[in-house]
Amino acid sequence: MSETHISLVELFDAHKKLGQGEVILDVRRPDEFKEAHIEQALNIPVEEVVQHADELKKYKRVYIHCKRGGRAKTAFEALTQKGLNNLVCVHDAGMDQWIEKGFPVKRD
Repeated sequence: MSETHISLVELFDAHKKLGQGEVILDVRRPDEFKEAHIEQALNIPVEEVVQHADELKKYKRVYIHCKRGGRAKTAFEALTQKGLNNLVCVHDAGMDQWIEKGFPVKRD
């Protein structure tokens, strides 16, 4: 997959068959993440993603999402500037639409 941007439905499909070396990165605040998130997602707030760039480089593919797309796009751009080329961004949707569509969520 060479796409750098995918739709929410494509993220849902990817989530169902998440492979080894792949992770879903949720860049919302921890309180938002705790309220509802995609199972197995990693939560690193957008303000902190650059500090985790080396850790994220280890993955084959990192799917980035947030609440509606804005923070995911910001995180994608910041990590791309840090040299990461394993990123896939959901930039036009997010957790709000995930819940609206009835996709499964985990609540802590």
